[in-house]
Amino acid sequence: MGRKKRTWVPHAFYHIVSRGNRRENLFHDEGDFKTFLYILQTVNRKVPFELSSYCLMNNHFHLQLRSRKQPVSKVMSLINKRYADYYNTKNNYSGHVFEKRYFDKIIDTKTGMLEVSRYIHLNPLEAGMVEKAEKYKWSSYRYYLYLQRGPFLNMNVILDYFSGDEMEKRRKYREFVEEGTKEVLYN
Repeated sequence: MGRKKRTWVPHAFYHIVSRGNRRENLFHDEGDFKTFLYILQTVNRKVPFELSSYCLMNNHFHLQLRSRKQPVSKVMSLINKRYADYYNTKNNYSGHVFEKRYFDKIIDTKTGMLEVSRYIHLNPLEAGMVEKAEKYKWSSYRYYLYLQRGPFLNMNVILDYFSGDEMEKRRKYREFVEEGTKEVLYN
């Protein structure tokens, strides 16, 4: 039986998760994390997509992305293939790097967008890797908290769910993530 065809909705964001084969680590050192982020940027130049949140864990990664011009499956095929080539070459391996196909789920509500972003950003904290989510280096969360722009991140798609100026939106997002604040002020 063939694989079920993936659905592509150009205006929708997706929560994407991809794991290492046999749940083994995908990222062994800082160079691996940096290479993956570089691959995201180079693929983005070739096949543009919007990335609103990400978190690279040791044995998997989370992306919250939207691709308006090409199917998400094309974007993920390029990302995972390039990283697998890098990983296998670096480690002198052959064969599968990723377990199964990547997981994807369409995010179809404003609440869903916020919940997925929070889930992604709290992943290192929930895994006991850090005591504060903002301390995790391989996540987009720190870009949301401080007045800096992440590489090719579209943070406005999340921050614009909150009212106020940019600092106020960032403060409210932090409260939403860290304190589980349910009160969200949509513009």
